[in-house]
Amino acid sequence: MSQDFAIVFDLDGTLADTAPDLLASLNHSVRDHGFGEFTLAEIGHLVGHGSIAMIRRAFELHDTHLPEELLSELHQEFLVHYEANIAVHSRLFDGAAKLLDHLSQEGFVLAVCTNKYEAMARRLLGELGVLERFAAITGGDTFEFRKPDARHLDGTIERCGTPHGLMIGDTITDADAAKNAGRPLILVDFGYSSRPVGEMGAGRVISHFSQAPQAIGELLAE
Repeated sequence: MSQDFAIVFDLDGTLADTAPDLLASLNHSVRDHGFGEFTLAEIGHLVGHGSIAMIRRAFELHDTHLPEELLSELHQEFLVHYEANIAVHSRLFDGAAKLLDHLSQEGFVLAVCTNKYEAMARRLLGELGVLERFAAITGGDTFEFRKPDARHLDGTIERCGTPHGLMIGDTITDADAAKNAGRPLILVDFGYSSRPVGEMGAGRVISHFSQAPQAIGELLAE
């Protein structure tokens, strides 16, 4: 059955710890507005929601009005900086590479479904040395819809050429995408969720990727 089954990973906060580089780009883009350096404690839970959400939060923390025109300018500055510094400190989470090897050996098809722009996702995965592991990589701009829309996850699985798929993610966005698509779900508890992942209705919650093979096997058996 594994040959007909895609294991679909979220990227930021699931496969890779990208928060340090995202935070560095945030601080770069808002550096001229009198703010101090923002920390992961202040912004960390938003890194999985995209750069616009992070920029908005930075201004909210300082009770500073953010006109839409300025937001657009800062967003572009963020993207330019981030693309040039996408993997300075970002790393795969412990056990991720080993898990990808194991799943490939078992015959599963691997994919990434992220709300990050597809080109940036591919660039990051390339920098991390795992780009070629995935049969499909889709981003927030690949389709006209994005997670938690079920069509983003379903479209990713379709690109794998498989009828079945399972989502591994870290936030409510991933949980809702899997739920909306009627797909099995595993959530990691080491990602960027602002709320306990145990409350999101996942089939399994794992604390390390070494637990993933068993969790996948149990969900497939169910």
